[in-house]
Amino acid sequence: MLIALVILGIFVYFLNYQAKVSSKIQYGVTFTPKYAEYLGFKWQEVLLLILKELGVKELRLTTYWEQVEPLENEYYFDDILYQLDKAHQYQAKVLLVVGAKQPRWPECHYPSWAKTMTLKERQSATLRMIESVVTRLKFHPAITSWQVENEPLFGFGENCDPSDPKFLKSEVELVRKLDPNRKIIVTDTGEWRPWITPMQVSDILGISLYRRIHHPFLGYVTYPFSPGSYQLRSNIIRNLFAPKNQKTIITELQTEPWLINGVKDSPISEQVNIFSPQDFQDNIEFGENTGFDQFYLWGVEWWLYMKENGYPEYWEYAKKVFN
Repeated sequence: MLIALVILGIFVYFLNYQAKVSSKIQYGVTFTPKYAEYLGFKWQEVLLLILKELGVKELRLTTYWEQVEPLENEYYFDDILYQLDKAHQYQAKVLLVVGAKQPRWPECHYPSWAKTMTLKERQSATLRMIESVVTRLKFHPAITSWQVENEPLFGFGENCDPSDPKFLKSEVELVRKLDPNRKIIVTDTGEWRPWITPMQVSDILGISLYRRIHHPFLGYVTYPFSPGSYQLRSNIIRNLFAPKNQKTIITELQTEPWLINGVKDSPISEQVNIFSPQDFQDNIEFGENTGFDQFYLWGVEWWLYMKENGYPEYWEYAKKVFN
């Protein structure tokens, strides 16, 4: 009985822990041209709106394998260089994601020619691709840090290879060797994993933070965690397992709905009901109350889509966040 009471007490303390809000919070967004195009936009125009109208100064950008190496050993960097050049022009800093698993569904963005390879062959090809991307782009002044893979040890995605901590470590070591001067970020899901390995191999841990998701059996559920519990968990794991890791940031803060179907296949009214403008504001406030000082908001393309469909509140509130 005593042990059960102690465990219950620790659990209650964990759920209700309050962190000190940072006085210097940096806000950014994750931007993916592919998602902007899916929503019917010209991605170049969306990027300029993000930089000019919203005034975003922190960008997380992707280098999808299927786009940078559409044919084996033939690389295409024009699109990512355009994004980096525009970011630099508007004095925005870039966290650049490299690797096979990157933000947005299907998560694992393998080119068609790599899908028929064995696991060992595909891992070797992944390392060659990462080396080519980092070598080609590391001199760009807009890049301030690298993210190696996206939630690489979390089994979420379509037709992804099995999680492999040893291979992740080899990827991180490669990027560190190619560019020893920039910080390396490795990410993990904020709710479902212990964060230990991603924190141990990286300079900075990045976590996702989702408040309301759709479960295949339970329907829509809201996580019960308090904002401070993320900070407490981060401090405990860093002190016990990864003392060399420098900090934790939120690389994916939910500011768009978790939909059963795609955005274009869901009625606008349903999207607003699932994720209202008030939910948008509440999630940002929740993120601030974690005590972390850097956030990349998730869903900037969707805010613009909602603005174009009669709900400008998301986009307009975002302007206040970034200015």
